[in-house]
Amino acid sequence: MPKSKKPTTEEIEITLTINGRDHAIRVEPRKTLVDAIRDDCGQTGTHIGCEHGICGTCTVVIDGEAVRACLMFAVQAQGKDIRTIEGLGTPDNLHPLQRAFIAHHALQCGFCTPGFLMLAANALEQNPDIDDEELLDVLSSNLCRCTGYQNIIKAVRAARDEMRGAKV
Repeated sequence: MPKSKKPTTEEIEITLTINGRDHAIRVEPRKTLVDAIRDDCGQTGTHIGCEHGICGTCTVVIDGEAVRACLMFAVQAQGKDIRTIEGLGTPDNLHPLQRAFIAHHALQCGFCTPGFLMLAANALEQNPDIDDEELLDVLSSNLCRCTGYQNIIKAVRAARDEMRGAKV
């Protein structure tokens, strides 16, 4: 009996704009955004965790909104402004959140860190006057298996306070 031929999915050409730079790539329509960001665009700072949208490790900012990149197809992101951890700061000019994570020992293994940084950056940009209760609510959507969250919370509070002071 002959083997049945599996249907193949054709790749399509899309352009993803990541951290202000266009990446022309070919992807299958079912490819997730996180896989395209890492595999096709070379932006490996965004991590893949649970692949079910639960852990938040793959959080990126799309058109000003924090999004789980494992829950979005790459084709859905065409024409949108995508910001990943590589676009948050530079080694010579760290974002206040990055400095605070270092100063407050808010990372251990570092696997969840890019997702937390992008989630927190988006929250602080959307609401610079976010109070502690709202901040805890936002941060509770991401998972960390190492730190117990206390230092992450301290770091985000410190960055929030620093960023508020810079605006005064």
